[in-house]
Amino acid sequence: MKNIRLGIIAVSTLLLASCGTNKMAVKDTEAALPTTTKNSKTDNVETTTKAIKTSSFAFVEKVNDRKVTADNIVADLTFSATMGDKDVSVPGSLHMRKDQMIRLQLFVPLIHTEVGRLEFTPDYVLVVDRLHKQYVKEDYNKLDFLRANGLDFYALQALFWNQLFLPGKKTVGEGDVSKFKADLSGAAQTVPVSLMSGSLSYLWNADRTSGQINDVKASYSSAQHGKSTLTMKYSKFKAVGTKAFPSYEELTFQTTATKKAQKVTMILDMDEPSTSSKWSLETTLPSKYKQIEATDIFSKLFSM
Repeated sequence: MKNIRLGIIAVSTLLLASCGTNKMAVKDTEAALPTTTKNSKTDNVETTTKAIKTSSFAFVEKVNDRKVTADNIVADLTFSATMGDKDVSVPGSLHMRKDQMIRLQLFVPLIHTEVGRLEFTPDYVLVVDRLHKQYVKEDYNKLDFLRANGLDFYALQALFWNQLFLPGKKTVGEGDVSKFKADLSGAAQTVPVSLMSGSLSYLWNADRTSGQINDVKASYSSAQHGKSTLTMKYSKFKAVGTKAFPSYEELTFQTTATKKAQKVTMILDMDEPSTSSKWSLETTLPSKYKQIEATDIFSKLFSM
């Protein structure tokens, strides 16, 4: 049971991924590409700069076009987590419905009884600990830690769906592509795509040929809330609908925003992702379950 409890704790720390998706920086988002003004430089310099912008735009557009278009992604999986010197590996499942729900469930091995659940929707966050019959369900703005750091559901969705994102925006449209910068100057097969937004910085590494995102790093730095870094790595791509989706996702989160530095690594190793829509968005909890404050659950998680 200790391993299962660790799994619940590790799942809950996904809430802290908000540090990488701060809404308050949205108004400060600027195009990452340099601008060129007419001066004494030659027309060749202006032409070269324009060509760089064009090639960067085209590559970012290719990366953005690779996103999965299915409305649902469902998969059984093996959930693994590491926190300090503690490790856990339990069966689980992932259910995602575009723009509506991200649900991660953990089960007792062999008997397949649910012991933990984490749900993100555009309106609330739900963490269920069935072992102790307690839960947290709150609006994002009412969660102290999330309010301080800012969590955007759509950015978190993009992380799980292997897509580009802009903080505070639902999707990355064609008009947003120029806000990203692709560095095509090197000869490596991997091309870095970057975005700066206030105290936030994002870096996606995409395949030069296909535009497939192999990993992403989101960093947040604040004198008040410390430093946080979220890294998501993707592999084992499989066909989901007409596009490829990573059936292996490894999330590492580090932060100094809590009383002591924390690091957790979680792995979702999925079997065969499908586009099944035969599942409900509703979660019903027994009346005997106790609702607790988010600050209580965080204090318990990080005192362990």
